[in-house]
Amino acid sequence: MTNNTPLLESELTCPNCKHVKREIMPVDACQFYYECEGCKALLRPRAGDCCVFCSFGSIKCPPVQMQACCSSSP
Repeated sequence: MTNNTPLLESELTCPNCKHVKREIMPVDACQFYYECEGCKALLRPRAGDCCVFCSFGSIKCPPVQMQACCSSSP
């Protein structure tokens, strides 16, 4: 993340079949459900995570990225 701009692409990895898919994340919301293209499982966030990107993605969702950025500012 540079200049307080969140990264918008994340690779989701299905915990069931390990299928990986690069997806664009919504900027202003958390995505609660995602259907795996590999096994058709409906993924939902793990307990304590706000969305599927925070649970199964290579990068946390933009709202979480921005929260981390803003909370680390002096």
